[in-house]
Amino acid sequence: MLTIQLLRDKSDFVIERLKVKQFDAHETVKRLLKFDNDSREIKVELESKNKEINDLSKEYGKLKHEGKENETSSIIERTLHVKKEIKNLTVKLKGKELKVQEYLLKLPNLPHASVPLGKTSEDNEEIRHGGIKPHEKRSIAPHWDLAAKYKLIDFELGNKITGANFPVYLDKGAILQRALINFFLEENRRAGYIEVLPPFIVNGDSGFGTGQLPDKEGQMYYVELDKFYLIPTAEVPVTNIYRDVILEETDLPIKNTAYTPCFRREAGSYGKDVRGLNRLHQFDKVEIVQIEHPDRSYQTLEEMVSHVEELVKKLQLKYRIMRLCGGDMGFTSALTYDFEVYSAAQKRWLEVSSVSNFESFQANRLKLRFREKNSKKMKLAHTLNGSALALPRIVAAILENRQTPKGIHVPEVLHKYTGFKIIN
Repeated sequence: MLTIQLLRDKSDFVIERLKVKQFDAHETVKRLLKFDNDSREIKVELESKNKEINDLSKEYGKLKHEGKENETSSIIERTLHVKKEIKNLTVKLKGKELKVQEYLLKLPNLPHASVPLGKTSEDNEEIRHGGIKPHEKRSIAPHWDLAAKYKLIDFELGNKITGANFPVYLDKGAILQRALINFFLEENRRAGYIEVLPPFIVNGDSGFGTGQLPDKEGQMYYVELDKFYLIPTAEVPVTNIYRDVILEETDLPIKNTAYTPCFRREAGSYGKDVRGLNRLHQFDKVEIVQIEHPDRSYQTLEEMVSHVEELVKKLQLKYRIMRLCGGDMGFTSALTYDFEVYSAAQKRWLEVSSVSNFESFQANRLKLRFREKNSKKMKLAHTLNGSALALPRIVAAILENRQTPKGIHVPEVLHKYTGFKIIN
């Protein structure tokens, strides 16, 4: 959430920057500032009324002390009247403040200056690419056929147990999943991330804190009886560890990693992009989250991107890194890099990670602050997160890109976790 002070000081700047995200903020900002101005005027009036109550109280006490109780009736009458005015003003103020909050929540985060202009993924900017493009043969099979051939994943069984897009991993397919999770977690730990295992269900405050609510409420699974949400990503519970927390500057950076299943309704998804592992309602992911000093957050973002790049390299997959344009960015992000791996059978790029800097947008919602070392002044921290990595499309790329007539060769870095080198 943007700070109200930023809107007061730089409303024109905010409106102009949000155009990069294809968001017209003019009317929202106009109404927000009107309600904010009304709120401040009411606060001034309340201060005046409260001062009058104090003055009346002192005058009443003085008259009683002087034995002039017969002269206090007008003071009592005025006091009751002012207290009624204060009550009405307080109700009015609450209504105005709720409106300010309502309009603040409608505004997405400002894009970083480096975010390219554009409306869709077609306008994203390639930063760099790497890996070796797999040799594409006419007979190359898609991962859903390979999964059936080698009995790795049963999509129909998942459909029977739950519904579409809830696959069941079997035998070496299940072992490959676990191997990837262990590999990602160990690599993250070696990079200095502390592993946590958070709840997979969160309350509404947690969803609000990281910006999933109210923006993505329709995409989340909701447990109505308990008013809980199934997490769409580990970012939500892990970042919310620091909700309502005041850190010391010396605590920064905080680096956490977590494995969780992720649950997404994916409403409106259809067509060829949803086949096989391309788009699931439940999938496994390892996440990295950092809480950082504002002065260092963009350096940290580049370090996180480099870390994820190393993971993809070690899996020997062809990849590219894209800087998202304004129109393709998320609501909460200031700058996002997407990682895509090449799918040999589908002959297209599959997104496997997003690494983002949210600056203070989440921290403002979370009330996540740190105390500066020298001045002891409180400041909002910056939050960052990234997939390291999401499993389904990584698995799809491994199966498709590393298939041979004799079987599927498992990347060497996974051998110690799988116990086998080839799937056949």
